[in-house]
Amino acid sequence: MAFKLSTVACATLLAFGASFAHASDWSDTSISYRYGKKFGEPANSTPIAKNIVSFTHANGYKYGSNFFNLDVLKSDANDPAKDSNDGAQELYLVYNHQLSLAKTTGVKLAAGPLSDVALSTGFDLSSKNNAFAAAVRKIIVGPTAKFSFAGGWADLSLMYYKERNNNGIVGKKDNFDAAYRIAGAWAFPIETGFIPLNFNGWFTQTGSKGKTSFGTDTKPETWMDAFLMADVGSLAGQKNTVWAGVGYEYVKNKFGNDHATTAGANTSAVMGKVEWHF
Repeated sequence: MAFKLSTVACATLLAFGASFAHASDWSDTSISYRYGKKFGEPANSTPIAKNIVSFTHANGYKYGSNFFNLDVLKSDANDPAKDSNDGAQELYLVYNHQLSLAKTTGVKLAAGPLSDVALSTGFDLSSKNNAFAAAVRKIIVGPTAKFSFAGGWADLSLMYYKERNNNGIVGKKDNFDAAYRIAGAWAFPIETGFIPLNFNGWFTQTGSKGKTSFGTDTKPETWMDAFLMADVGSLAGQKNTVWAGVGYEYVKNKFGNDHATTAGANTSAVMGKVEWHF
């Protein structure tokens, strides 16, 4: 069932990507693979290895931009599927839209490195086949300050955040309190004279969202993924096609679980990554 779901999700995103690319000013589509051995999952004291395949599509149009990302995550046996000795599989879909205030109002908002202000909206959807059976449903909305400098870009957002989830252990739904989220993303080129490099990533800081269905209080969550990637395709005359590099994931109080009382609520994981743009 998980394979069927991932196939359908990929096909849906490819269709969306094709339609948006046709009407957009610019677009970028990629498939990537990353691997790490020390991921954490709450209530699990053992480091977990994960293989992660991602489909990503971003585009810009007259008034803003769209971003899709689907992760298909396969854990090793340290994070088992329900009633199985095999590793769990998770699907995680993210969609974000930015509506440019400068482009929609005609008012110039640029000042120094600030290039624009946007209204960001989005949602997350997930499904995992372990005993907890997570089924995340998140919405976010809020302003984003957009910066351009040194050939790169950075976004900084202050968001309203609301989440629902599933707790298969106790057979209840979590309907969490609304919380704040501070979110950032960036990409900066690094010229080495030999091979182009790019330093990119994202982070979120999400406030406490009330109690879980276990009756415990949630804690603020910090999450960051950062990557240093090399344009290896340029060595064969195919610039901006194949990238490879290393990344680092840091998570504190994953999903709002208190790391002081919950094993596995923190992650500090090095990853290898390759991605193909087409």
